[in-house]
Amino acid sequence: MSNIFLLIGILSIVLAFTGVQSIGVCYGMIGNNLPSKQEVIDLYKSNGINRMRLYYPDEEALQALRGSNIELILDVAKETLSSLANANEATNWINKYVTPYSQDVKFKYITVGNEINPNDNEAQYILPALQNLQTAISSANLQGQIKVSIAIAMSLIQNSYPPNNGDFIDSAKSYIQPIINFLVSNGSPFLANVYPYIAYVGDKQHIPLDYALFNQQGTNGVGYQNLFDAQLDSVYAALEKVGGSNLQIVVSESGWPSAGGDGATPENASTYYSNLINHVKSGSGTVKKPGVAIETYLFAMFDENQKNGASTEQHFGLFNPDKSPKYQINFN
Repeated sequence: MSNIFLLIGILSIVLAFTGVQSIGVCYGMIGNNLPSKQEVIDLYKSNGINRMRLYYPDEEALQALRGSNIELILDVAKETLSSLANANEATNWINKYVTPYSQDVKFKYITVGNEINPNDNEAQYILPALQNLQTAISSANLQGQIKVSIAIAMSLIQNSYPPNNGDFIDSAKSYIQPIINFLVSNGSPFLANVYPYIAYVGDKQHIPLDYALFNQQGTNGVGYQNLFDAQLDSVYAALEKVGGSNLQIVVSESGWPSAGGDGATPENASTYYSNLINHVKSGSGTVKKPGVAIETYLFAMFDENQKNGASTEQHFGLFNPDKSPKYQINFN
């Protein structure tokens, strides 16, 4: 009997460790009042945040990441995408931003396009850029360490309720299919930016706030207790319909604003982030993928006071510019 309890204890420790390792934070830099890159990396380390997403290859940040042991998602800047359809340019990009740092920066994924829509001009360059970067990574003998992928917005998913009906919107199917084939053949994950907040403000009549904030007691009519899991499973369902049933989904962004819109309060934001972290750390997975760890990146490290778009865009930060925490959140 004591051996059983010992095994249970070990399993709990392993699950807890896996959960902690599954939490990252996105580091956006569209602000004029943010700390230095080295201070930011130190802030990640002091808070036990072991994963980061960086939206373009900022060399000062890459330098500061050396030896930090922080795993990194590195995005290709939108302005650079078209050039990477050229194989030589893709090789140059890897040789400039990845290879020189690869010994002491833990690159994990390279994201080729964040929330690119099928009708965007950049869409035509995504697949060749993926292929060229993959070739360049293999030439640098880094294919065992780094996976290349894309990150989509939930706007590419339709029929998301019930989640099993999830499907890619018609205009995205011809765009997404060859990308899915590429990811499957290379063993890469699929990245999705999952925002219950956006779904909630878009349909408050049918989506209870508690359901969006992980506060709902009991499950709804299709077996879900929170909107995050339902959204995530709708993406899994969409992938199944295009031959991607074996793909892992990484939640490359998820957050809740503290100001600037309906339901955007510090209290709701604090609740959302805390509950999301606890959910991911629990290792419980989703209804479709029970017990499967959900690698998740919180958006974002700081409020970004120069960001365009809806006013909420400037209020997703977990920390203030002076590095003080906006919320009492335990990342580990």
